[in-house]
Amino acid sequence: MESTIKKSDFVLRPYIQSDNLRATFQILNTLVPYILLWALATRVAEVSVFLLIPIIGLLVLFSLRCFSLMHDCGHYSLFRSKRANRIVGFILGLVNAIPQHWWSRDHAYHHKTNGDWERYRSIGDFLSTDEFAQLSPGDQKLYGIIRHPLMIFPGGFFYLAFKPRLILLAELLGLISHTWQTWRKHPHLSLPHIFKMYRPTQWKSTGEFWDVLLNNIVVLSGWVLLCHWLGTAFFLGTYAIVLMLSAAIFICIFFVQHNFEGAYAHQTEGWDYLQGAIAGSSYLAMPEILKWFTADISYHSIHHLSERIPNYHLRACHQHNQHLLKQVTTVRFRDMPNCSKLILWDAHNNQLVSIEDFYQQQRTQPLPLA
Repeated sequence: MESTIKKSDFVLRPYIQSDNLRATFQILNTLVPYILLWALATRVAEVSVFLLIPIIGLLVLFSLRCFSLMHDCGHYSLFRSKRANRIVGFILGLVNAIPQHWWSRDHAYHHKTNGDWERYRSIGDFLSTDEFAQLSPGDQKLYGIIRHPLMIFPGGFFYLAFKPRLILLAELLGLISHTWQTWRKHPHLSLPHIFKMYRPTQWKSTGEFWDVLLNNIVVLSGWVLLCHWLGTAFFLGTYAIVLMLSAAIFICIFFVQHNFEGAYAHQTEGWDYLQGAIAGSSYLAMPEILKWFTADISYHSIHHLSERIPNYHLRACHQHNQHLLKQVTTVRFRDMPNCSKLILWDAHNNQLVSIEDFYQQQRTQPLPLA
């Protein structure tokens, strides 16, 4: 990308306008089929487990679409009203068991720092080559195993099914410990005052706390009720598969949109937001049907240039500004295996490298003079 290009050169403003009618239609054509597919799955399971496979496939795709629309709500772009985005985002978050407001805050930080690998180490919290070099051989091997592509299945499932429950539990235990220790030192303080003194580590605002708490209450209650209505083995088995596969697919999509050969991966000093959006985000070429299920998130550079553009305007905005997006890297599904190897950040050369590249560089470095 030429350095003379500025953000003001892009035509973005006409595409930022949200359309409540269009957003409502998207919610209906996503949630209604998702619910009907579950109803169909309960009937089909009584006939044949094998007939359940294509229905599970569709449930995974609609789960992806729910997450994609929830993502728009987190940017307050799907609906015009901030309140509408919060309410609908919360509902969509229930589908995948994720607290939307809490998740969106972390995602917003990614947008603010995209391409600045000193502040945001992508989805896998990757190490720099210097940090990796300081690990023992055993820890280096463990690092590679934990970030192996197959780990997206248990990792994605843990992220959706368990992490929101564990952060609430950890914070409540932290509050109990804080209350007990503070009361022992200052028995004259009232409980409300002690609570106000507590500084949570898992959320940044009261709104996030209520989002996490209510999500957990509704999700756990829903799991119990659905186990009772549909049968524990059927519901938990089917839901676990859907959650695991949809999480894995979305992690793959997010990964290749930021971890690819030649991706902009800069230090904080000299980092450029525009470069991060254009050279630090790829265009993921995929079939039209998958673009629909992922709400056109493949037009990722435009999304990073302005997260307030709703998904239903991303394609048109991308096409309007295509002459300025010539440096955007196109990634295809066949590139995913190579992209998955780029799990180290070379801070000296501002680039992503594989563990094999790191070892090769170590072998070719000249030995220090005695």
